[in-house]
Amino acid sequence: MGSVYTLINQKGGVGKTTTVVNLACWAALDGRRVLIVDADPQGNASSGLGVNRKALERCAYDMLVGAPDGSPTATASEVILKTGVENLMLIPATLNLAGADMALSTAIARERRLRQSLEPVRDDFDLIFIDTPPSLGILSVNALVASDFVIIPIQCEYYALEGVSQLLNVIGIAQAQLNPDLRIAGAVLTMYDSRTNLSEDVAAEVRADFEHHVFRTVIPRNVQLAEAPSYGQPIAIYAPSSRGAKRYYALYKEVFSDDQA
Repeated sequence: MGSVYTLINQKGGVGKTTTVVNLACWAALDGRRVLIVDADPQGNASSGLGVNRKALERCAYDMLVGAPDGSPTATASEVILKTGVENLMLIPATLNLAGADMALSTAIARERRLRQSLEPVRDDFDLIFIDTPPSLGILSVNALVASDFVIIPIQCEYYALEGVSQLLNVIGIAQAQLNPDLRIAGAVLTMYDSRTNLSEDVAAEVRADFEHHVFRTVIPRNVQLAEAPSYGQPIAIYAPSSRGAKRYYALYKEVFSDDQA
């Protein structure tokens, strides 16, 4: 059964989707069978993999709710799409997913809807990555309940740790009440700028003050990383020799060095 990783931070713009797409891509290129679940209504993971979201007939919303009574109208296998990367599959998102919070507000076991939806396909994959919205609503809680591990991207900026304590509280509640097997794999520092003292100061502060593991590999600010999504490609495909691609490969090897997947 494939291990499920959620990448989460309620603060937007921290490189969460970039990390999901590129970790998943390197895992697929390494021969693993990989699925990305785009659980963010913005759908950046979907568009970053070249999916025309306006042309989609089904998305994650249909798998989670779909019908007016809140029941799903599609199974996970019916929603999964192939991507341009061999071994990498996707459950895409559209703006319909923005209505999931309201649609699930009165649903029974609403926090477990994603876990239940993925259960029939988990054996088909070695790794599943869930991209979450920049909020701590029902979609993010569903992701935590469906997961084995959490990775927290933290941007190298002045307010890096602001809000992280709230996030850790939510993860703690999910562990205590909904998913006791959930573990924090660690935090990854993103958007590091070696030209500034600030990035180094923030990195040092996070490593000193963050109560969980912080991965050694740091993701830099990189032009190619910013460009790749506009071409619908992960960095390993768009610019495999770039600094961003090499760092994400290093992060992939570090996260899975003990082959816990």
